[in-house]
Amino acid sequence: MDIRLDDLRHPAVVALLQEHLDWMHRTSPPESVHALDVDALRRPDISFWTIWEDDVLAGCGALRQLDARHGEVKSMRTAQTCLRRGVAARMLDHVLAEARRRGYARLSLETGSMDYFAPARALYARAGFVACAPFGDYVEDPNSVFMTRAL
Repeated sequence: MDIRLDDLRHPAVVALLQEHLDWMHRTSPPESVHALDVDALRRPDISFWTIWEDDVLAGCGALRQLDARHGEVKSMRTAQTCLRRGVAARMLDHVLAEARRRGYARLSLETGSMDYFAPARALYARAGFVACAPFGDYVEDPNSVFMTRAL
């Protein structure tokens, strides 16, 4: 698997991100959807990567700078055809390594509280993330779980 810094222009990437948004809107009320669209992922405070198996898009992930010492994991998504093959774990390892390289002291994330998000919460817990209070611009939401870890 090859992880690449991505400019969000490849049609497969755009399609995967649209699938991600569609699933978030199917599983969460509109006010609880915090997934970013392609334009938002192009902001200068966000780095976005894709993971490929040969010429097949396997997944994506992003890192948002909240401040000089705190980052946020965003837009973690595995293509349906690549589920249960370690794609998300590889991407999360990459995001963690980049956060350390940047000198961040903390990395946080928001994910859903519903059963659909249980595999994501388990992945994050295995990577050392623990539950925390809302951070950044987030507010308490019964449909959200906030997690963080020190680096």
